[in-house]
Amino acid sequence: MTQPCPKCDGMGMLVVRKPDGRSAAEPCECRHEVRVSSKLKRARIPDRYEHCFFETYSTDSRSDRSLVAARLMAQQFVDGYPVTTEGKGLLLTGSIGVGKTHLAVGILRSLIMEKGVRGLFCDYRELLKEIQHSYNPQVATTELEILRPVFDAEVLVLDELGASKPTEWVWDTVAHILNTRYNDRRTTIITTNYADLPPGGDGNPSRAMREESLGDRIGERMRSRLAEMCVSIEMRGTDWRQTVKRARFG
Repeated sequence: MTQPCPKCDGMGMLVVRKPDGRSAAEPCECRHEVRVSSKLKRARIPDRYEHCFFETYSTDSRSDRSLVAARLMAQQFVDGYPVTTEGKGLLLTGSIGVGKTHLAVGILRSLIMEKGVRGLFCDYRELLKEIQHSYNPQVATTELEILRPVFDAEVLVLDELGASKPTEWVWDTVAHILNTRYNDRRTTIITTNYADLPPGGDGNPSRAMREESLGDRIGERMRSRLAEMCVSIEMRGTDWRQTVKRARFG
């Protein structure tokens, strides 16, 4: 059972004495803590990322300066929100395990805790699966009911954009989400493992095998839209999942 606040005994208000000697009721700080806790819960940040804060995003053992620069830009983004960001978001690109999701969640948490925003975390693949599942006539949830929180979130983290196999339906769905948020001037923070390049990657025809680009995965039209919506931050470094965070017993 949760213990009542020792300052206000669970009433949510405190009686304070003003400089002129009069007494007045003011909200207790515990009310702010309750509101923040509620917003964090509604943000649906997965338990696996419960450790992800700015303070826990360490670049000390990483040699690439891009990670230090990404951390600095993320902090400046939070500090300036919403005045200097003007509805724009961030596109965090880089290979697996460089900390893109950690940084995105750290940004989301800070905006909720410091600026009181209504935030939401969405895994790109899971979101598409939920939408597809809604087409089952035996499922009560509709596509609009799934997408409404995604459209309405003041700040949305869309994790691992491009991770699902591209199809016309996937492209149309991505376009629907991004265009709606763009038109409503909503802030979107995106992570992706694909380089922010057009279809065909770097355009070098001499490469027999090339890595797919973000343009390949979501289409060039939507990649162009992202250029208007988000400031791109490239993150380079070693995969922490294969080193520091590798699974071990004991």
